[in-house]
Amino acid sequence: MNAVILTETLDRVGLIRLNRPDVLNALNDELMNALAAALDSFEADENIGCVVITGSPKAFAAGADIAAMRDWGYMDVYKSNFITRNWERLKTFRKPVIAAVSGLAMGGGCELAMMCDMVFAADTAKFALPEVKLAVIPGAGGTQRMPRAVGKAKAMDLVFTGRFMDANEAERAGLVSRIYSADSVLDEALKTGADIARHSLPVLMMLKESVNRAYESSLNEGLLFERRTLHAVFALDDRREGMTAFLEKRKPRFSDR
Repeated sequence: MNAVILTETLDRVGLIRLNRPDVLNALNDELMNALAAALDSFEADENIGCVVITGSPKAFAAGADIAAMRDWGYMDVYKSNFITRNWERLKTFRKPVIAAVSGLAMGGGCELAMMCDMVFAADTAKFALPEVKLAVIPGAGGTQRMPRAVGKAKAMDLVFTGRFMDANEAERAGLVSRIYSADSVLDEALKTGADIARHSLPVLMMLKESVNRAYESSLNEGLLFERRTLHAVFALDDRREGMTAFLEKRKPRFSDR
């Protein structure tokens, strides 16, 4: 039986491939549990500074596994704490994460990409939240993260119609960070991941916390969090090394402390 995800370690970058090609990487409990376990492993590994998540050329992930859900009732999803139980590990992952998206990112697949910190899209990528066509709603953050990414009007358009948004539109709207050709998007994501992972890991984690705080608080509360985090970096050995290396015109040698 094939593993539903595949992992690699490339120097300081962890790579996670979704691997259910026969169903376009449809997301089910087995895959999401395996993804959470891989994230646990990479978070515990002090040598990993960034993670890249990708799928196949045809699909990043074509949504949740409808066949698995069709016969569920309210008590099935309520008592099992569906989605919250195991889909949200990315939300609590503290290191930077890049989604490298080729082909379809639909429903839960689009929501999974939005849980990442950056989205690199192939020129073949297509994003959609088509749950309305199944008489259900995006329930893994789609109705919350999409308007924060692209604004209310565009988000309403997408969730009411279930239409596809191609890579160019997604970049213009603010959902996608960068667009590359289909044969280079993963390499570019890994290259950027390696560049990110060269920096001080505590600072990367603090940056992620601070930017995420902007979504969850008022401007004044966010600024206070940012200021206190800035003050905290002055306790880091890496902060002193970074400034010293700059003054000495050399590359810094960070110790992640």
